[in-house]
Amino acid sequence: MRGLRPDSWFFSFLVGSLSRSLFASAALAENQTSKDFAPVMIETLRHMYEYVPTALDWWHADRFCDQRFAQLLFEPPDSEQSSFSKLLQSHHIKGSVWLNERDGVLHKPKWRRNHIVPVLVFGDKTDTKYVKVLSDFPVLPAVTACAHLQWDTRTQEIATVFSYAVPAFINEFQLRGFVDEEGFVRFALIVHGHHSPYLPVFRADGQWHHFCVTWQQENGTWAIYADGKRRASASGLCTVGLAAPQAIYGQGTFIIGQDQDSLGGTFKAKESFSGNITDLHIWQKVLSMEQIENVRSCWMVEQELVFGWSLNALEIESTVEEVTAQFLCPGPVEECRVFEVGSSGFRHTSCLQSLPFICCYRKDAYWQLKKAQLESSHFLVSHVNMLAKRMVQIPENIFTSNVQDMNLSVALSTLDVLATVLRKEETPVESSDLLMVLQLLKQVADVEVQEREELEMLEQLGQYYVEVTELILEEQNIETWSSISQAVRGPMAVVELCNRVVSLLAPLLTSGRTKITIQHQNVGMEVRKLELSSQQLSSETYLIQSPEEDRPDFIEIPVEEMQRLKAKGLRRVTVKNMWFGYSSLQRCLPGPGSSAAFQDVAASDGGQKYLSTAVRTAVISSTVLSDYQEISTSVRYRLQHHTQDLPDKLVGPICAFWNFSLSPDAGGMWSTAGCSVVTSLPDSTVCFCNHTTNFAVLLQVYEIERTTKDELTLQTLTFIGCGVSFCALVVTFILFLVVGVPKSERTTVHKNLIFALAAAEALLMFSELAKTNQVLCFLVTAFLHLSFMAAFSWMLVEGLLLWSKVVAVNMSEDRRMKFYYATGWGLPAITVGLTLATSFNNYVADNYCWLNVQTNVIWAFVGPVLFILGVNTFVLFRVVMVTVSSARRRAKMLTLNSSLENQIGIQIWATAKPILVLLPVLGLTWVCGILVHLSIIWAYIFIMLNSLQGLYIFLVYAIYNSEVRNAIQRMKDKKKALSFTNCSHPINYLSSPRNTTSWETGKPSPAAESASSNHAQKDPPVKNITNRGNFGGKIPMGISSIMSPERPAVELTAFKSSVSKQGKLRLFSRRCHPEALQLSSPQWTHERGRQRCLGVNVLQSQAQHCAH
Repeated sequence: MRGLRPDSWFFSFLVGSLSRSLFASAALAENQTSKDFAPVMIETLRHMYEYVPTALDWWHADRFCDQRFAQLLFEPPDSEQSSFSKLLQSHHIKGSVWLNERDGVLHKPKWRRNHIVPVLVFGDKTDTKYVKVLSDFPVLPAVTACAHLQWDTRTQEIATVFSYAVPAFINEFQLRGFVDEEGFVRFALIVHGHHSPYLPVFRADGQWHHFCVTWQQENGTWAIYADGKRRASASGLCTVGLAAPQAIYGQGTFIIGQDQDSLGGTFKAKESFSGNITDLHIWQKVLSMEQIENVRSCWMVEQELVFGWSLNALEIESTVEEVTAQFLCPGPVEECRVFEVGSSGFRHTSCLQSLPFICCYRKDAYWQLKKAQLESSHFLVSHVNMLAKRMVQIPENIFTSNVQDMNLSVALSTLDVLATVLRKEETPVESSDLLMVLQLLKQVADVEVQEREELEMLEQLGQYYVEVTELILEEQNIETWSSISQAVRGPMAVVELCNRVVSLLAPLLTSGRTKITIQHQNVGMEVRKLELSSQQLSSETYLIQSPEEDRPDFIEIPVEEMQRLKAKGLRRVTVKNMWFGYSSLQRCLPGPGSSAAFQDVAASDGGQKYLSTAVRTAVISSTVLSDYQEISTSVRYRLQHHTQDLPDKLVGPICAFWNFSLSPDAGGMWSTAGCSVVTSLPDSTVCFCNHTTNFAVLLQVYEIERTTKDELTLQTLTFIGCGVSFCALVVTFILFLVVGVPKSERTTVHKNLIFALAAAEALLMFSELAKTNQVLCFLVTAFLHLSFMAAFSWMLVEGLLLWSKVVAVNMSEDRRMKFYYATGWGLPAITVGLTLATSFNNYVADNYCWLNVQTNVIWAFVGPVLFILGVNTFVLFRVVMVTVSSARRRAKMLTLNSSLENQIGIQIWATAKPILVLLPVLGLTWVCGILVHLSIIWAYIFIMLNSLQGLYIFLVYAIYNSEVRNAIQRMKDKKKALSFTNCSHPINYLSSPRNTTSWETGKPSPAAESASSNHAQKDPPVKNITNRGNFGGKIPMGISSIMSPERPAVELTAFKSSVSKQGKLRLFSRRCHPEALQLSSPQWTHERGRQRCLGVNVLQSQAQHCAH
């Protein structure tokens, strides 16, 4: 190994003997068969199942399915177990089949079967080399110590494997041994200074051997095991005479490699250990034979463990070398789940047993694989196989390939040939060829180191692996990746494979070489060893300079995290880093809008138009390991943006990571959990994440639609318009309360709408002042949400009220009002409450006091508004149709008395008038908000229409509202009449109940009707009406000609203060001038012509009489 002294004999067999050890009997290839098999395909609604009758162990079965881009069968749901079992039986499938493990414990057989451990190397017999265990030892009435050992065969002197001393007794617990003349290593156990005989346990062949020694206080029973078998045992150790055996004392000092002649010291070279030792564990109990076999098979017994092998729990003398070794375990003794076809039951059996199995494909992925196979010429694979000659041949059909255990030299040669062919390839790789290359990369990632000499080849293997990965990720292969993305679960599968390969480089790290870096143009990987025992700790940074960028990308572990790891007792850690430059990898990854990504509802704030979200940076990763176990740490990283093709676009960065466990069928999805933006520049973003994995920066792309000047102008217009509207709404609300407008459904709905809209506009004007206070901004947002929701809800009520007058509704007025209040105030309160309950943390936007448009929260406002606008649009359409129909009938009646121009004008005005009057009160002007991204002009139109909505309501409800004007006129007339004390008849008339009834019911007395008729014959038709607010005097000349005296008026009588239940259009005879029949509000009110003329003219006559 690199960095070690060449004259040290023991390195020659440190790793080289692994494949020749007693563990070789469990080599992976044993269970592989080369026999041909006939798989059975079973098709269901969503999946394709491939039954493989060839019996393999669980790991080989899992690898078989993985290399075919499928998964080992998962346990069927309880409701489907019986039907699935019958389905298998219908295809003549019986017996047991392997099941996949959903918790993923067995998904990495290389970490299970290849046991990678740190090794302590005692090169020579000296009195200085030692290793001290830093654990606190309790009193031990029983003890078991197990380890892997490689004995130095050059000497036959006695060597101390370990010694445990306490103040009361130096030789409290000790294991010694030597090599006898017959070439066997003999062990002797010492307890309380009492020595067992030296007995042979294993041959001194320079190989790794596993041993365990046990002792218990009861009867002083002891035993020595080697390679899973009991080699020696007896009782009575430490029993003297009639005295009962004593337990091993606690709080002692445990030393590896030396005999203690004093507590923790006074070592002698001739009694020291020479060789290699690893994987030492100590329990305060006697392990059973089965448990010892489990430990030997790389399956740890956690119960009553006193010390577990970890370099962080050892004090290692500086001259003791530390290396890593990879053990091929005999096979974990875990039990895997099995599905019993026929009985629909489950059982557990040893994972090493050979059984048939079933590979499961998603149906769309399976047919994508089939299509790639049928449409390909296999040019690339054929070329590689021709050059490879006698090496492993890459199969041309993924459905006929078997699981192959590839050795390191073959893998290296095959990758070399493949890289050569890919470098010369100028056309995109075909789909089937890319699938074959991925299969090969999967096999190489599972390669095993068999000989020590092969360690030198690992780095070269990494170089070729990175080069091949880079070549298949070239931009020209984007379409190929897209065509097979469902089958291979996306290009991030390549990242996962590279992560396994970089782990293969870890055994190359030594004290003399602490970092290995492999860097190509678009792919890089690094593994390094970090010492945490130094006094001066600093942040650990992985720096990558892309040829296309001015500044490098980097990812670092902050110094605070390094100090935290040191405080946990860790002495050294291994860090794996990877970097994938901007290439087809990023372009093939799904964006946030895809089903295979987290849902990110990007919306525009008005000045920007959202276009898309995509990965526009490199992908970088970092993983921290301690004793080959992952440790979660915080990281900080910076990535350069690739926005050269977006010169006029605005980008918003999102720090994210790829989570393989989410949406496993798609290969994972993006997530932002635990990540945040630290700083963002136009060309780069710095992120912080509280965990380690594969990171990137997603860029939300916006199109800039408005300049700063436009934004300022729109903001100013909004403030002025809202201010004017607020004042107008307040005046309108006061008029409704003060002037004595008759109470009705219509006026009640008007007042609620005015109140809600005024509150919303007041909050909107002053919401900018609350941005600096987080709590106040949250409250303003909630009340603003409630106010606008209430305003729109009352707009909906306006539409419902209008509909009830056009179409007969069988509901009493009291019930209708209860329903209106529940709709107007109840629904907004429920909507806001549910939104706060479900999205409290994401409720408010970052830069202003309004709903967060970057999440689904915005739909708590947009959704109801779109619904209300849709309903009110339908209502308006229905009203216009009724009005136009009435106008047509009226035009036919006027055929003899009016020109064609007048008839057309009547119909045009009948259509335009309700639209102009009802658009604001029904909220339909907000439809312009959907169009603001099309042009800046629409933004100005939207602001003008909606910020002045209150002013428009004031003009229609107050200034041109006949009820309000009549109420004001009555107040004036009453005041004028009271000023003439010599005239009492007008006073009596004005206060008479009959007149009040006439206002409410619209049923004048016969006398009044006669007076009205006479008055209509004497007075000019337009004399007194146009001056009282009728539209006739305000409209353009072209349309005013339509309102001629001979034209009969048609209005909706249903919108009077008191109306008939039918609520239908009525056609009146010309008993009054048509100008007296007017639209008094956005919800039209109609007064019978006779009453209107009678009431107004009689009032005028009486007032004139008093004046005289």
